Amino acid sequence: MSRPTYTVRRLGPDDIALLRALNALFGEAFAEPATYGAARPDDAYLRDLLGKDHVLALVAVAEGGVLGGLVAYELDKFEQARREMYIYDLAVDASHRRRGIATALIRHLQGIARERGVWMIYVQADYGDDPAIALYEKLGLREEVLHFDIPPD
Repeated sequence: MSRPTYTVRRLGPDDIALLRALNALFGEAFAEPATYGAARPDDAYLRDLLGKDHVLALVAVAEGGVLGGLVAYELDKFEQARREMYIYDLAVDASHRRRGIATALIRHLQGIARERGVWMIYVQADYGDDPAIALYEKLGLREEVLHFDIPPD
């Protein structure tokens, strides 16, 4: 089977339909359709979000369809005058995996980070998600950390 031809690009305020397709892909890939589809924000909210400089949504598209994508956030740090990027979500459609799309998405983000003077990009993976762990180990250094969810109240 030949590799699909696709383009990786950053979404802008007019790319709401592509962002909605990416969210649907995330819901399917993470087996959390309600998280990514039950309380969908309106177009105005998404347009504003995609216009924010520190919010980065990248997609791999082919023939108008979203094959994969990532959402990352740029964070200003206090301990030093520097910025980091956090990859919050990354997924590729199941029928297009193992074709370099996730690597291409991260490489594209690395280019943006380099242009913006970002110090480091970081991402977390869940235990047992061996494909994600293998991808991230190929691209960076592994750290063992604990992650905690703390409610705001």
